[in-house]
Amino acid sequence: MKQEVHPSKQVVVRNLRPADLEAVVHLDTVLTGLRREEYFKVKLAQALSDTGIMISLAAELEEDFVGFCLARVYYGEFGKLVPTAVLDTFGVHPVWTKRGVGRALLVQLRTNLQALGITELQTEVEWENQRLLSFFHHVGFKPAARLALDLNLEEARRRELQEE
Repeated sequence: MKQEVHPSKQVVVRNLRPADLEAVVHLDTVLTGLRREEYFKVKLAQALSDTGIMISLAAELEEDFVGFCLARVYYGEFGKLVPTAVLDTFGVHPVWTKRGVGRALLVQLRTNLQALGITELQTEVEWENQRLLSFFHHVGFKPAARLALDLNLEEARRRELQEE
């Protein structure tokens, strides 16, 4: 049963802290079905060392960890000359979806990025994840005017061997 956020209960968005590692891993496991502890150890360490203004955030309701986002700033990636932020990982506990948690995280993230002079935020979403695509569309994300490309290294090597 989904819980309703009482109007007097505010989503608190704060900086992500090293002590949040287990909560992030647990929530991500709930969302993905995979336990990615090593991935988050690295991502959290990177995120917490990047900048004085935090762009990786946690969301709490009544001191319960209910969501998070991990973002980074890149200066000149893929030939761009302007700094760009990338939202690497975003998660809201399923019990708290459609309750303003995700929006609160993105509002604070936008505020922090603008304080750094960042004007663009990028992310990637799997095409099949219609719920997340819908959310991102609702908060203003649009399809990018660029094409992401993947190269399967094993297939490329096999093709090279066949051409020899």
